[in-house]
Amino acid sequence: GFLPLQGHVVRNWKVRWFVLLQDKLLYYKIEGGKKEPSPKGRILLDGCTITCPCLEYENRPLLIKLKTKTNTDYFLECCSREERDSWALDITGAIHAGHPVQVQELHRMKNSFKLLENISLHNIVERMYDSSTGIKLTRNLDQGNRYKETFTGSALVDWLISNSFAVSRFEAVTLASMLMDENFIRPVGVRSTEATRSSDPSEKFLDDSTALYMFAESSKKNTSSKEEVHFNISELSGTIVKQGFLVKQGHKRKNWKVRKFVLRADPAFLHYYDPTKEDNKPVGGFSLRGCLVSALEDNGVPAGVKGNVQGNLFKIITKNDIHYYIQASSKAERVQWIEAIKPLT
Repeated sequence: GFLPLQGHVVRNWKVRWFVLLQDKLLYYKIEGGKKEPSPKGRILLDGCTITCPCLEYENRPLLIKLKTKTNTDYFLECCSREERDSWALDITGAIHAGHPVQVQELHRMKNSFKLLENISLHNIVERMYDSSTGIKLTRNLDQGNRYKETFTGSALVDWLISNSFAVSRFEAVTLASMLMDENFIRPVGVRSTEATRSSDPSEKFLDDSTALYMFAESSKKNTSSKEEVHFNISELSGTIVKQGFLVKQGHKRKNWKVRKFVLRADPAFLHYYDPTKEDNKPVGGFSLRGCLVSALEDNGVPAGVKGNVQGNLFKIITKNDIHYYIQASSKAERVQWIEAIKPLT
């Protein structure tokens, strides 16, 4: 699948197509909507160590870090926590292929807690922000530093349980860790920040009255223009239904680029982002109301499509008659996207 990868010489981000083998992770360049036949590079997994979640980049909370036995660091970014954990589990399984007991333990840890299907992290954060029933924000002092609008780890655990998002403190800590992994909240102060470096996922978030946390965006100045704020509120407030990397044909140059697509409902919008950029702002998007979505035949190149693409194409026509040509990585993924989009049109 597609994953953004940080370069070694120039520390920029490029999207590559990754293929996991038993002893190595290959990555390929995409040109003109088609995977090049030879890999651009490879990560040898023998003696490799994996860090997940990796919190070294504040603007990229869904990273996996691989360190080879020659001390080369690779940073891979995923679209969602579920995708990240799935990649991390499979890569770890390949690294420890000769140790089946360790792989079984990884599967057990992954399946030990699952978020209820009717609860989304976005809904939890919205509830946390509520002025009357949300989490109470206070000023706190840590190591001589004053922090505004913070809450303690134990306060968040209590709040999650009292609002029926978790039934035990263990579940609440796991849920709070998810919120931190997804960059909804962040640690502040020495104690909570040091805990994020723990190798044990259960110890990264502290159920403690001296560990401080805050909303991730609280520390950033809002420099958005009024137009951008209106754009965010009106279009980006919907519930995320589906997200993933897809290849999109440009409108002007007709070239193909990998974009991170995010499908939202209420209101129904499809936005796409440049995964190589540091900011998390869409580079385009449109309302799905009145749109038509359909699969394109894989035999030959359909009208309106440029380049020697690999197939698995689908088309979205907006009510303003703008045509979007999008390529999925497989027929199954194309069907999933079409089925997710159709009810929102």
